[in-house]
Amino acid sequence: MKKLIPLLIASLYAASAVAIEPVVVKDIRVEGIQRTEAGTVFSYLPVKVGDTLDDEKAAAAVKALYATGFFKDVRLESDNGVLVVMVQERPAIAQVDIIGSKEFRKEQLKDGLKMAGLAESKIFDKALLDRAEQELKRQYFSRGKYGVTITTTVTPLERNRVAISFDISEGEIAKIKQINIVGNETFKEKELLEQFVLSTSGWMTWYSKNDQYSKQKLSADLESLRSFYLNRGYLEFNVASTQVSISPDKNDIYITINVFEGTKYIISDVKLAGELLVPEEELNKLIKVKTGDVFSREKLTESSKAISDRLGNDGYAFANVNAVPEINKEKGTAAFTSSSIQAVASMCGASIWQAIPRRGMRCCGAKCARSRAAGMRPTRSTARASACSGWGIFPMSTWKRPPFPAPRIRWT
Repeated sequence: MKKLIPLLIASLYAASAVAIEPVVVKDIRVEGIQRTEAGTVFSYLPVKVGDTLDDEKAAAAVKALYATGFFKDVRLESDNGVLVVMVQERPAIAQVDIIGSKEFRKEQLKDGLKMAGLAESKIFDKALLDRAEQELKRQYFSRGKYGVTITTTVTPLERNRVAISFDISEGEIAKIKQINIVGNETFKEKELLEQFVLSTSGWMTWYSKNDQYSKQKLSADLESLRSFYLNRGYLEFNVASTQVSISPDKNDIYITINVFEGTKYIISDVKLAGELLVPEEELNKLIKVKTGDVFSREKLTESSKAISDRLGNDGYAFANVNAVPEINKEKGTAAFTSSSIQAVASMCGASIWQAIPRRGMRCCGAKCARSRAAGMRPTRSTARASACSGWGIFPMSTWKRPPFPAPRIRWT
């Protein structure tokens, strides 16, 4: 006489009075399999012949078989010491059809579904099908087709198989209807929108596609807007928020950008700090921002790069030049102090002055760890390699320009 094991009640609802009596498993039999081999079931089953089956082991057995993804129903029965594992296999996918796709090639969409695990001969999983449908919609959203609708049909076939069909109605591409900038007081909205790539529909947008919303394009446009303000003295400019909404018919997109302009700052002072590696007069000529000028991030960046390049010409290939601001909000001024924080001697140039640490550390030559690892030996010749491991990155205060050219090294 078979006895159905009330597994779920016993394992998931421990408060229930129903429980199974422990039984010694004399044999195990699997029923209901069609494609799956019995040996596969035995390999995942945590219960073996001779074990005592109780509530805990029965629950573990069902969970283990469900976790394989092969079965949609698992039951355990006891028949005079014989454990009967009754399973219902998930159907296999016989075919996948895509109807109505014009924006993408069918093969392209099928390859994407295959990578997601939804393809012919795979085990059918409803949760996976739902995720695949959402992924298809996301692909159309990226092309601006927010009105796309996808109808998924699963048709049962003989021999426990299913056919899956995706019927796609792509709809029209949504266009940007309006872009609003809120909070601007100094500049007109028209001037600010000229900094954007995105735009409303016009006579050339059929070619440029700039009236089609893209999150990446909007992010780039917001950065252009930020640069526009920072290059005109608005050091505290910030994009407070951005709202993107779509009309009920999914054809029109509205973008609203809230900005905070802040105060326009004037440069009150520009200084060079630290132990300079080259004459101060020479570095001052490279600074493009002057006292009394309106703050400009672009000019400040160019100045830092020019100083860094100048240091690179002397062998400090990785010099880090920072401009530290001192902001006076009451007066609307900003003072900048530029300093070279770190420098490393480069062995890449030919005919350059190398930096030597004050501590007297020089290139370790033949004892260099890099040369030992590569089986190479340094020779005095035109430099071709990067700095040998005997050179390191040191604080600027530990470096000085030598009164003589350092030996050049070539790796052979």
